[in-house]
Amino acid sequence: MSGVVWIFPLGMDATSGAAKRGKSFVHVAEASWGKGLSTLLRIVRMTLRHPWQVAITIVSTFIAATLQLFIPRLLGRAIDQAQGVMTAGAGPAAEHALWKTALTLLVVSILRGLFTMAQNYYGEAVGHRTGYELRLAFYEKIQRLSFSFHDRVHTGDLITLGLLDLDGVRMFFSTGILRVVLLGVLIGVGAYLLISTDLVLGLLSLSFVPFVAWRSSVTQLALRSTWLTLQERLSVLSRVMDENLGGIRVVRAFAAQRHELEKFDRAKQDALDLANQRVGIRVSNTSAMNFSFLAAMGLVLWFGGQKVIAGQISVGTLAQFLTFMTILQMPVRQLGLMVNSFARASTCGTRLFELLDTELDIEDAPDARDLVVTDGVLRFDNVGFRYAGAGRPTLSGISFEARSGQTIGIVGPPGSGKSTIAHLIPRFYDVTSGAITIDGQDISKVTLQSLRKAVGVVQQDAFLFTTSIENNIAYGNPWARETRIGQAAEYAQLHNYIIGLPAGYTTVVGERGASLSGGQRQRLTIARSLMLRPSVLVFDDSTAAIDAGTEQRIRAAMKRFAKDRVTLIISHRLSSLMHADQILFVEGGRIVERGTHEELLALGGRYRALYDLQLRPDYDRPVVTGAA
Repeated sequence: MSGVVWIFPLGMDATSGAAKRGKSFVHVAEASWGKGLSTLLRIVRMTLRHPWQVAITIVSTFIAATLQLFIPRLLGRAIDQAQGVMTAGAGPAAEHALWKTALTLLVVSILRGLFTMAQNYYGEAVGHRTGYELRLAFYEKIQRLSFSFHDRVHTGDLITLGLLDLDGVRMFFSTGILRVVLLGVLIGVGAYLLISTDLVLGLLSLSFVPFVAWRSSVTQLALRSTWLTLQERLSVLSRVMDENLGGIRVVRAFAAQRHELEKFDRAKQDALDLANQRVGIRVSNTSAMNFSFLAAMGLVLWFGGQKVIAGQISVGTLAQFLTFMTILQMPVRQLGLMVNSFARASTCGTRLFELLDTELDIEDAPDARDLVVTDGVLRFDNVGFRYAGAGRPTLSGISFEARSGQTIGIVGPPGSGKSTIAHLIPRFYDVTSGAITIDGQDISKVTLQSLRKAVGVVQQDAFLFTTSIENNIAYGNPWARETRIGQAAEYAQLHNYIIGLPAGYTTVVGERGASLSGGQRQRLTIARSLMLRPSVLVFDDSTAAIDAGTEQRIRAAMKRFAKDRVTLIISHRLSSLMHADQILFVEGGRIVERGTHEELLALGGRYRALYDLQLRPDYDRPVVTGAA
């Protein structure tokens, strides 16, 4: 087992460690033997959740290995008996004994094959059952991890963790534990049988084992190390390709095909060079192992032949030693695979369990109760927030109140904290200070499920799934009736467009909604949020890609929908929130101005400067710093 474990501390800030070096979160870190051992023991405990399959597999492995040891002896006996049959004067008894040995050899071979089949079948079954449980645990954990975790960790690294690393843990039972049993019986019992038959020939027959075991282990560990590096280089290659495909329109627009080809060629060449290096390692070490095996076999033939000539042993006994060497050759080579399996399971398991054991930043309090919305009053009480690793607070002293039927507009320069306010309401992040309440209930003390059902956030990023328009709209309520889906689309001013499509609501949108325009994608996400009929509805710059006329029609339709719920509109475009009951101008994480549209214009401050810049471009007025 290797003393080096490849692991990224999942709590590490994105600006440190591997991120500074431009690599993925996988990097080399020294780990104690105790940690690696505890990881392996944890994997073993997981496999023992299927006790009868494990028992059948281990018993089948033991019996198959024992039967395999009988084959050299039976072959040796058969050769001696065949010699006896060919000797002049041999009677029917010698021929009968030969037939008996041949039948015994056939039965033993069939039984060995059956038990080997049982070993492989149930060994794979245990591995796949363990993999199934790990995939469920991994995916469930990913669903519950907070936004702050995903801010730090690259999606591609999580996919690698859930595929390659999970597979390394899954295969440990069949490639590690079972090989220990198999090699223990073959080498241990087989060595005893050979040495007890003839000490010199027994030692010569086993002379290649230490060298092959050593070279196989060194080779597999070297291949394992280069394989991890190769995975990183292939990940880089995949990211280059994915980025190129995602931005293919930009590449074509700037005629950057040659640059992209050169970038891809560099990444491809790095992976190819390492792949060639791995081939060299494998070929050179395989040649050395074959040479040692053939040299040992030559010594056995030489000394064994001398003993046969001297009459000290029979030809069958010599054949027994040679047959055993042939049988033992492949399992001994698998010693390296076994060492690699232990190293890989320790490596992959440590990384995988690190994620599974990660404490959730956002979870239900022990005494959390469902949110009960009555009056629908949303209140921010002196709220402060700081992102992990940030040098200064993102929000400070944010206080406001919104009642049912009211619309609150939030505006300010980029980076002022507007979107952070939106993300705090459904507890995508927890406040650092102060409190957010709905009808007097602190949102940190209610269940997340009830809170996020009551709060609908229409994000800036209009993400759509590769499925039908109907399924995208009904994502939050898959069992909704068609009339309700159509009503939500009408509120979002998308219904007329949808019914004009050949397949209507069953039309499948492309990957990430590529077949729709930016405005259509945003309207579809608005309809998806309206399906939940939340008590608090937050639009986080979600109409930026919608033309002014359509936005006005959406706002008119929303008046009926929003009459009994709180609406927050975050936007850079003042025309989107001029109608709000109260407008908050946020700058530097603080509310610096508040009031209605008319009150803020009369104030003549930052809001007025932004208004003059956006809606009165010919108005000659100094622009307030940070207003746009």
